[in-house]
Amino acid sequence: MFRKETYVSRRAELKKLVKSGIIILFGNNNSPANYPSNAYYPFRQDSSFLYFFGQQRDGLVGVIDIDNDRETLVGDDIDIEDIVWYGSVDSVSDMAAQVGVAHTAPMKALKTICNDAMSQHRTIHFLPPYRFDIKLQIFDLLGIHPNQQKESASMPLIKAIVKMRSTKTPEEIEQLENAAIIGYKMHTAGMRNTKPGLTEKYVAGIIDGVAHSYGSMVSFATIYSQHGEIMHGNPSMAKLESGRLVLCDAGGENMEHYCSDNTRTYPVNGKFTQRQLEIYSIVEACHDYVLKVAKPGVKYADVHFAVCRLMFDRLKELGLAKGDTEEAVKAGAHAMFLPHGLGHMMGLDVHDMENLDQINVGFDEETRPNLEQFGTNCLRMGRRLEEGFVVTDEPGIYFIPALIDDWKASGHCKEFLNFDKLETYKDFGGIRIEDDVLITKDGCRFIGKDRIPYHPKDIEEFMANN
Repeated sequence: MFRKETYVSRRAELKKLVKSGIIILFGNNNSPANYPSNAYYPFRQDSSFLYFFGQQRDGLVGVIDIDNDRETLVGDDIDIEDIVWYGSVDSVSDMAAQVGVAHTAPMKALKTICNDAMSQHRTIHFLPPYRFDIKLQIFDLLGIHPNQQKESASMPLIKAIVKMRSTKTPEEIEQLENAAIIGYKMHTAGMRNTKPGLTEKYVAGIIDGVAHSYGSMVSFATIYSQHGEIMHGNPSMAKLESGRLVLCDAGGENMEHYCSDNTRTYPVNGKFTQRQLEIYSIVEACHDYVLKVAKPGVKYADVHFAVCRLMFDRLKELGLAKGDTEEAVKAGAHAMFLPHGLGHMMGLDVHDMENLDQINVGFDEETRPNLEQFGTNCLRMGRRLEEGFVVTDEPGIYFIPALIDDWKASGHCKEFLNFDKLETYKDFGGIRIEDDVLITKDGCRFIGKDRIPYHPKDIEEFMANN
């Protein structure tokens, strides 16, 4: 938890931005895995509640009455039966005092607070819910059906939170640097334990164990697969095979729930083949190019397409692509190889604030998403970069057999793609390299003091000596 003054200051700024009405920020409840007392572990608090109220206990709601300048932490104290099983915890009033909130109320009082506000025709601001129990709670409190809650959520509140959480303060950057240490330990443990004959599931379990050992949890479900062409390739019971590549996309959350998100691709036997190096070097160049062009005032969409042009030029040298690069990228031919965006916002969420709708987080009035073109429609971050933003830099090249077959059959972008050559890469898999980037005053830098090996020589050396 940060200093009390941090949360007091954040709520004061939120009140200025939203201006009037009542803000209700719902914390999360425990979520049962298969019966009520067997909940998913560890408990994960809602990120916006954490940002403004700091407390990680379940069953809490923060209420900010802007017009009357009154802040209330709503929740019930645990009883003796809970204490027997879980031990003593701070009272709700103690938790409120820790984050500078003057008032507390039991959960049953929340209905009265909402009824009073509605009877006075005051605006009640809430965020779009993503958990079904919170949807039911909003239905009970405000009478808004779950199907209408996303549309009824407060746009002034969403915009205020996006504005505040997008720019990371020095104390948040310190937490992200701490999360990067966990990410480094996770990925190097994965590299160290990758050996022919072990299963994907076994190595992924080691990677996840590191996250739980040094922090709170993984920041998302670990991707560890020899099928790197599958964007979200869950680890399977398949045995690791010499000569194949494995793609590991993993990150950890530290104890304050700030995240890391890195991807590395490396050979199972620790030695790249020439064909693997040819493709890897292109992804490596695209990854490093971001450091040269990403800076305040530049649209991240422009960085994305600059990377796509570089990638397409290099693929032409290998005979996989052809034609005018500018026209090819305009037509979306690059999406044969890179069907996702260059990156996304990072912070308290691995896809920061994505529950507030990506169009509100990664785009703005000036920069709008292109939802029509395959690949480009997956661009999560397009708006102008600002100092203090943290974004991921994650170019990749994938050879997806079904996509090759589909485009070849339809003739899509045939003037820009060499389908005969692509046929010979159907067994290749995919490569992605990803790091987290902090936008600085006049440029950018990677988050994390220690760099997870990603240059081919460094990977081979690390895997040979560990």
